[in-house]
Amino acid sequence: MINLSPKRRVSILVHILGWAMLSTVLLLLSPLSWRIDIPIEFWIKQVFMAVLLMCIFYVNMLWFVPKVLLQGKLAVYLLTITLGGVLFVGILVYAENFLNLPELIHKAFNPDEPYTPKPRRIYGDIFNVTLYLLTIGISTSVASVQKWQKDETLRRELDQQRINTELSYLKAQINPHFFFNTLNNIYALTNLDVKKAQEALLKLSRMMRYVLYENQKNETLLSREVSFINDYIELMKMRLTEKVTLNIDIDEPKDDLVIAPMLLLPFMENTFKHGVSSQQQSEILIKLEVMGKTVFFETRNHIFPVYSDSPEAKENGIGLINTQRRLSLLYPNKHRLKFGKDEAKQEYWVNLTINLE
Repeated sequence: MINLSPKRRVSILVHILGWAMLSTVLLLLSPLSWRIDIPIEFWIKQVFMAVLLMCIFYVNMLWFVPKVLLQGKLAVYLLTITLGGVLFVGILVYAENFLNLPELIHKAFNPDEPYTPKPRRIYGDIFNVTLYLLTIGISTSVASVQKWQKDETLRRELDQQRINTELSYLKAQINPHFFFNTLNNIYALTNLDVKKAQEALLKLSRMMRYVLYENQKNETLLSREVSFINDYIELMKMRLTEKVTLNIDIDEPKDDLVIAPMLLLPFMENTFKHGVSSQQQSEILIKLEVMGKTVFFETRNHIFPVYSDSPEAKENGIGLINTQRRLSLLYPNKHRLKFGKDEAKQEYWVNLTINLE
C-alpha cells in the first residue's frame, strides 16, 4: 500500500476537486441547460475532451515546462504549444466526425428537419482553443510556481547550511593547529632563509584571505580554488619529513569555470591528517584534472591510526559530512563521490567527479 504524506494527500485531493469543478462548469453546465435529449455520443466526446485536457495539463506541467520552457528554450516551447493547439482541435474534429455528432446534434435540436452537412462554425473551434490555452496557462503557472518554491526552499536551505557550517569550516576545515605550526615554521625560517619565509607568509595570508572572503560567496573561480589548494600543499610540505612522498598532479583550470569555495579541502586535510607518519614511510597522491567543464579529483594516502575521540578526528568527521551535504545540495545529479579503504594496500582513497555546467 502506498504511504502518502499528508501534504501529498492534500495536493492530490486539490487536483481532483479542481478538475471536478472545472469539468462541471465548462463541460456539463452549458449542455444541461439546453433542455433536449442529448445523445450519448455527445457525452462520450465531452469525457474524451476532459481526459485529453488532463493529459495536456500534466504533460505540460511535469515535463514540458521544466524540460523546455524553464531551460530557456522559449521559441521551441511556443512553437510546440502552437502545434499542440492545432493538433488538439484536429483531434476533437476527428472525434466529432467519428461519432457522427454533427448529425446527431442537429436531430436533437431539429428533429423535424432533414440533416444537410454545413460548413463548420468557427465559434466551436474558438471555444476549444480557449479551453486548450486555459489548460496550458494554468499548468504553466503551476509548474512555474512549483519551480520558484523549490528554488526558494533550496536557497534557504543552502543559506542555513552555510550559516550552520561556517564556524566548523573555519575551525575544522582549516585546522587551527595547521596555522600555529605553519607560523612556527615560518618563524624558524626567518633565521635560515628570509626569502623563503616571506614566500610562506604570503601563501598563508592568501589562504586566510580566501577563507575569510571567498567562503562567504556561493561560487568562486576554480582557478582561485586551485591556487588555495596549491598554497595549502606548499605549506604542508614544511611540516613533512623525508619519510613522506608526495605525488601532486594538479591542472591549471580556465578562469571561466566556477565552483563552490572550500569544497575540496576537507578531503585533502583528511589525506594529510591520516596519511602521515613520523616513523613509517608513506605516500600521498593528490590529483586534479579538468576536462571541459568536468573536474576529476582524486586523493590516496596510507592509513595511520588517529585516536577516534581526539578533537582532530571529530573535526574531520564534521568536515566530511558537511562536504557530502554541500555536494548533494549544490550539484544534484552533477557529481559522483566515491571513497573507501583498500585493505590490501592499507590505503584510503577518494574519487570525486563534478560537472560544473
